[in-house]
Amino acid sequence: MKKLTVVVPCYNEEKALPFFIEEMSVQSKNIQYEIEYLFVNDGSKDKTFNVLLDLKQKYNHMDIHIINFSRNFGKEAGMLAGLKNSTGDLVVIMDADMQDPPFLLPKMIELVENNDVDSVATYRVTRKGEPPIRSFFARKFYSIINKISEIDIVDGSRDYRLMTRRMVDAILEMSEYHRFSKGIFVWVGFSTKYLEYENVERVAGETKWSFWKLLMYAIEGIVAFTTVPLRISTFVGLFMSMVTLAYMVFVFIKALLFGDPVAGYPSMMVIILFLGGAQLLSLGILGEYLSKTYMEVKKRPHYIIKDRY
Repeated sequence: MKKLTVVVPCYNEEKALPFFIEEMSVQSKNIQYEIEYLFVNDGSKDKTFNVLLDLKQKYNHMDIHIINFSRNFGKEAGMLAGLKNSTGDLVVIMDADMQDPPFLLPKMIELVENNDVDSVATYRVTRKGEPPIRSFFARKFYSIINKISEIDIVDGSRDYRLMTRRMVDAILEMSEYHRFSKGIFVWVGFSTKYLEYENVERVAGETKWSFWKLLMYAIEGIVAFTTVPLRISTFVGLFMSMVTLAYMVFVFIKALLFGDPVAGYPSMMVIILFLGGAQLLSLGILGEYLSKTYMEVKKRPHYIIKDRY
């Protein structure tokens, strides 16, 4: 019998895990695969680890494996650890909060089996229950990254994705330290079919993604898959140089012909502040790319495993 590996990164999910494992126990009856569950405890500060151990004992008929990180390394590290330790012919990444509906899994497997595809990905057609400001910036992010990069990420796409073994192996060949999996899934290629669904709210607990974390994650994705911001800095610098040169010639001719005094303090402050802001923006963009390069050359591990069960 073929095997399916279910990878579940967990961070402070003690309340949601019992619901998840119970629902997966139900859905597994509709799946004609041997299933292994690979839970990655990403340095949770609550009782997630203890709950996982209890569930492993309670559902001893299920093939449950637990990887316990030494600290919180982030969801990207959790997904990477799950993929590296997976052994299934098919691998699916799911969240424990039930926002990745388990009832879709049998349909996803059917689509892979009956179509010539290596992946079935999911995306939300609505963002019901999400703050409007967060939805607005999320849509803008997808619009921007699709225009300035070589990848095309579907708006509303989730990490909830079923993949064949050869696609997983291709993903694992990408050893970069700063990972943006939504982009990596697309960059490696392979045929993908998208499955839409209505947004589902968390079954329990609170989201770990604040607006600030999502913003940093968006910047991570842009820096990882395009160098257009660096070119923008170059073009802005070139444009400002041309404008400055033209203005200098204008002031010189005006003073020579009409004897007008040079513009005073207010206009000078505006120009200085504008140029200073443009310079700091360019330095900031350069710093983002430089910092990512710095972390890459250090060759630090993506995560450290404390325990395996």
